[in-house]
Amino acid sequence: MSANRSGQTARDVVYGRNPVREAKRGRRRVHRVWTAADTDVAELTRRAGSPDHQGVVADVDPYPYVDPQSLLRRPDALVVALDQVQDPRNLGAICRSAEAAGAAGVVICERRAAAITAASAKASAGAVEHLPVARVRNLADWLALARADGAWVYGASPEAAAPYSTLDLSGKVVLVLGGEGGGLRPRVAAGCDALARIPTTGRVGSLNVSAAAAVLLFAASRAAP
Repeated sequence: MSANRSGQTARDVVYGRNPVREAKRGRRRVHRVWTAADTDVAELTRRAGSPDHQGVVADVDPYPYVDPQSLLRRPDALVVALDQVQDPRNLGAICRSAEAAGAAGVVICERRAAAITAASAKASAGAVEHLPVARVRNLADWLALARADGAWVYGASPEAAAPYSTLDLSGKVVLVLGGEGGGLRPRVAAGCDALARIPTTGRVGSLNVSAAAAVLLFAASRAAP
């Protein structure tokens, strides 16, 4: 654990019934839990920094990010890489889908991107406590390392000519999704083996990034041997 400027050990907060329960079962230590049964609701809201605590707040160790290369160890590793996704709720929803689909983990950017916070943990329903998440300084550089490690790297783009159903999603695969509004940055897109779109028939041109991630993750999980 790190220490802040006052010399005190840095800790995080997790709130909500599912996130706190999964934190108890996960990789980081839970130091204390406050509940509505013994703590004023206003105090819970103050500790959580949100009214969405469902009457449960916990004081926990900082989130344990993993080495990004460790996510590629399995020959059938399925990894989601996010290019500056900034909404913590989207990050949490993607992590929830990734954990449910059996993904090896999620890679996020260190800058201009959401991190694993109480809000993203809440949106993940506690999935982040079990799913490995890594941070990288330069996503395009990491994708090059992933390709060198034998992974196929596929980017999601609504402008791509080919639908995602044309991709071979078996074996070691990295699925790359862009941030809200901007999509994939040019250098990140150029680092992909192929770009593909998710066909839609409605009036809205494309899916939210978390919904797109869920579609691609479960398509890849079905393709696994």
